[in-house]
Formats: sequence, structure tokens, C-alpha cells
Amino acid sequence: MSRTLPPLYALRAFEAAARHSSFTRAAEELSITQSAVSRHIRTLEEHFACRLFRRNGRNLQLTEAARELLPGVREGFSALERACSALMAEEGILRMKAPSTLTMRWLLARLSRFRHLQVGNEVQLTSAWMDIDSVDFTQEPFDCAVLLSHGHFPPEWEATYLFPEWLIPVGAPTLLDDAPWDAERLAGAELLHPTPDRRDWRRWLERMDLSDRVSLKGGQVFDTLELGMIAAARGYGVSMGDLLMVAEDVAQGRLSLPWRTAVVSGENYYLVWPKTRPGGERMRRLSDFLQGEVQAMELPDVTILE
Repeated sequence: MSRTLPPLYALRAFEAAARHSSFTRAAEELSITQSAVSRHIRTLEEHFACRLFRRNGRNLQLTEAARELLPGVREGFSALERACSALMAEEGILRMKAPSTLTMRWLLARLSRFRHLQVGNEVQLTSAWMDIDSVDFTQEPFDCAVLLSHGHFPPEWEATYLFPEWLIPVGAPTLLDDAPWDAERLAGAELLHPTPDRRDWRRWLERMDLSDRVSLKGGQVFDTLELGMIAAARGYGVSMGDLLMVAEDVAQGRLSLPWRTAVVSGENYYLVWPKTRPGGERMRRLSDFLQGEVQAMELPDVTILE
């Protein structure tokens, strides 16, 4: 066998880093450290005797050599994943990708119940940080995904609507001990931003006609709704949350709703999968189960603005 190929783990780290333009995001996807990604890239650079990435401020850019290498690496991993997918499907395993906050707040418990009730239908879940939810079934090793989206999917995908995103402020239970919340109190509160571009708070304030009374400047910024809601529960401020994802925490007194008005963001959660992927019947059973779980939920009594 030819020994001219570099290690596959190094090629996988290169492909992930190139796709994300970030060693940090590649490390999160591969469940390794950033320094490990850096070591894998150095292994490739020593193997090929050339640079693969250059730093331009905070941006990570491919060199000409890396741009030549990348298409073949991607095609190779796609071929490997296609070769393995049929065997995985025959074993009754559905490989799912889902955003991290949804996983922790809602999906993980439901999939555990699905496995218990649907014996032999295993779901292998990969939780991923995604600023904008996405999946590439030709490049990534997944049979299905749950995505927050406007619903404009490729024609070769099946898509099942699960539930809408309802944005609502959340905080520690002690926030309800004082006077009722109004615009003045909200303007003086520490706002926690679960999206780097602050889009969730912006959407809620605009729909509530409070943009000119509550400033978006300042406050802690997080990568995910999950981190924002954890910080809010610990008393560091008021975060934007998702009504369905905080329903159980509100019911059990771990979070409060200082302002009981939720705003429809315009995006919804969908279960999606390729029409041609093996395991279609198992996908339909999973789809029906998740829809049933949504319908069985008890949500807090709030006003919802369309």
C-alpha cells in the first residue's frame, strides 16, 4: 500500500478548518482542542512542505496550495461517508445534527424517550455550534438534522415542521420579587446577548416598539442561547430566550419571565433529511414522534405577537 498519504485525522482537521475559516470552530466540530487542530495542520504542512493557512488579522485564509488541495480532500471524505452510510443505515442508526441549545434544552430528552419507546431505532446525535443553522448532506456524515430556518430547503430534501421560534426575555426567579417590569426597568437592566450580532434582542424590541427606549449597547455577549439563559438563571442579567425551550425551566422555577410577551421571530425548527437517504421509514417514525412531543408540551401563559 502506498504510504504517500498524510494521516486522515490531519486531513479531516484541514477540511474542517478550511470550511469554517477557523481553528476554534473546527475544534468544536471535531471535539478536540484548538491546539490539536493546529498540530494536525502543522503535520500536513510538514508533509507537503508548504503553508496551508495564513492569518490576516482575525481572518484565516487559505494559501494557493490549500485551495488546490481542498476539493480533492472534500471529495475523498464524501466518498468515504457515502460508502459507510449504507452500513450505518442497515444497523438502524440515524445520524443527526442539531444546534447545541436545542439539544440541551429540548431534543436530548426527547431522543432518549424515542430510543426507549422505539427499540432498535437508534439516533446518534451530534450537537454543533452554528451561528446560522445549516447542514451539507454531501459533505457531512449525517442522515438528518434539526435546523432553525425560514424553511427554504433544497428540493431533494424532506422537511417536517416542528415548532416556531418565540423570543421572550428570561431571567432569574428573583427578578419577579420587585416591582412589575416596564420599559424603564428594562432599560436599566443588564441585557445579556445570546447572539454576537444582538439580533434576538433587536427583533423583540422592534416588535414591542421599544427600540428607542431600550439601548442595545453594552451587556455581555454570548455565542448561544444556552449560555445566555444560563447566565440569566444565575442572576447576571436578562437574556433573550426561546419560549418552548425555557418552558420546563419556568415551570420548575429555575427561570422566570419578567416580561410575559413573546415575539415570533419568523424562523421555525424543522427536521430535514435527503429524500434518497436510506432509512426513510425510520425517519418518518422519528418525525411523527417529535411532532407528538411538541403537541404534548405545556407552555407558559404568555401573549404571543405575530
